[in-house]
Amino acid sequence: MYQTLADMRRDYTRDGLSETDAPDEPFALFRRWFDDAVRTEQLPVEPNAMTLATVDADGRPHCRILLLKGLDDQGFTFFSNYESDKGRQLQAHPFAAMTFFWPSLERQVRIEGRVERVTEAESNAYFQIRPLGSRIGAWASPQSRPIRDREELEALLRETERRFLNQAPTCPPHWGGYRLLPERVEFWQGRSSRLHDRLDYRREDGGAWARQRLAP
Repeated sequence: MYQTLADMRRDYTRDGLSETDAPDEPFALFRRWFDDAVRTEQLPVEPNAMTLATVDADGRPHCRILLLKGLDDQGFTFFSNYESDKGRQLQAHPFAAMTFFWPSLERQVRIEGRVERVTEAESNAYFQIRPLGSRIGAWASPQSRPIRDREELEALLRETERRFLNQAPTCPPHWGGYRLLPERVEFWQGRSSRLHDRLDYRREDGGAWARQRLAP
């Protein structure tokens, strides 16, 4: 039992990260680490959970936990309400950072870059594979807007359920996907005595990746 917050600490001894184990570009390493996390992480930890950071019009940062729902050689895809706080922030400042943390593996990945909306077809395709309750909820909830109480939200849900009683919900025009196009990806592997391994990838002009080691 710890005495104070200052006493809380954990020594990371599971693994290391060397340049010889790292490819020339970050996507292959991310996929390898993600597959490790899928095999290793146990609920309630979700391997595709990430912290997404955006900034508002005043330059103030905002963070929240989201789920990664797509990965390809272009970037990292997630979905949200375009009229939410994050949606308005990304509309004004289309840059973001995301962080994945897999405690059982003592690993962290930080990703930074420009954000763009995915195509309408991509948003529609993902929307249709969501559970019915999630699809109805995307129509019912005025995300990030003030509401009076829980009863107001449940009334909106009932109204939306009646609306789609005899038809499948289509993808709302105010809802869809974003893709973060990475310009920087840092892989962090916990090591003993806080001498962690950090490999940092940065995209150069022309699209090639440069890799360097950072001091912990």
